[in-house]
Amino acid sequence: MMKLWKRASGALKDRKTLFSIGFSRKTSFRNPDLDSAIIYATSHDDSSVDYHNAHRVYKWIRSSPSNLKPLVHALSSRVNRTRSWIVALKALMLVHGVLCCKVTSLQEIRRLPFDLSDFSDGHSRPSKTWGFNAFIRAYFSFLDQYSFFLSDQIRRRHKKPQLDSVNQELERIQKLQSLLHMLLQIRPMADNMKKTLILEAMDCVVIEIFDIYGRICSAIAKLLIKIHPAAGKAEAVIALKVVKKATSQGEDLALYFEFCKEFGVSNAHEIPKFVRIPEEDIKAIEKVINGVEEEEETKKEEQVEEEKSIILVERPELQTIITDKWEIFEDDFCFTCKDIKETDQHRKCNVDPSPLPLIVMDEPVYFTHTLPDLITF
Repeated sequence: MMKLWKRASGALKDRKTLFSIGFSRKTSFRNPDLDSAIIYATSHDDSSVDYHNAHRVYKWIRSSPSNLKPLVHALSSRVNRTRSWIVALKALMLVHGVLCCKVTSLQEIRRLPFDLSDFSDGHSRPSKTWGFNAFIRAYFSFLDQYSFFLSDQIRRRHKKPQLDSVNQELERIQKLQSLLHMLLQIRPMADNMKKTLILEAMDCVVIEIFDIYGRICSAIAKLLIKIHPAAGKAEAVIALKVVKKATSQGEDLALYFEFCKEFGVSNAHEIPKFVRIPEEDIKAIEKVINGVEEEEETKKEEQVEEEKSIILVERPELQTIITDKWEIFEDDFCFTCKDIKETDQHRKCNVDPSPLPLIVMDEPVYFTHTLPDLITF
């Protein structure tokens, strides 16, 4: 009886909102048709998702950059007013789909236009909704950072179309690994969360995991080509951390997909074999690091030997050099920075950037799955 009352109350709220939208005018910040589609797509009904209106929203975003402002205004207004975990989760799923459009205008969003980091459902007791609250907070945290990451990538692509340096590639991989870590925090933890809406959201999360982990592996495969003996020690050290992190996350992913399979997530029924980076590739990077250290140690030893040889040379008695202006002793001579010629120790090596089979795997990194309706077009 209580569930029916809540559903009726939620449906009444949605109808009231739709009725008020019918009297609004179209402006640069408002589009009544888009507003209505968002209300339908984020309704209080926890039994289903309105895919038709979700696709209408995506179509508007892809059709014109001018639709971004009305979308941001409508979504932020909807989320800021609600205390329902159902509306909040549907709004996040809708945002996830919008970000997957990856249109140029998304660079204007940067961070999400609302805050659900401290969300708490206001329609039921905390003992019943704590799992949903935690799920929404984790999902929001990922999408907030993912939105910022995508915006930054789009801006870089337009400002600097040239190839990234090794440091930039390492930085990008580390950001992707951070996003993957946040994705793995999104999971149902309470016993009462096996609902249609949660399963739909988990399908979106699983597909995103495939995409991001695939990009990490592809980027590492290209990166290993550039980590050669001529590379700097700092780059090799970071690359080693990245490779070890990828190995660790592969193990975490296997456990995550096992959990998803048991929970009933459709896109996790077949657990893939995740990439294991060969030990020889890790050792190759370690050799680069050790090689740089040995080279630096050798230079220090040579410098010490040279200083010793200078000390052991018999020097004639110090002579006084008489000048027209002052006396200069031989010990007064010294070298300045201008006297030392800089050596180019960071020479660029011509390396073929084409992908090589440096990462061995039993199956391809990218997987073909039917994507959930909310994040495919």
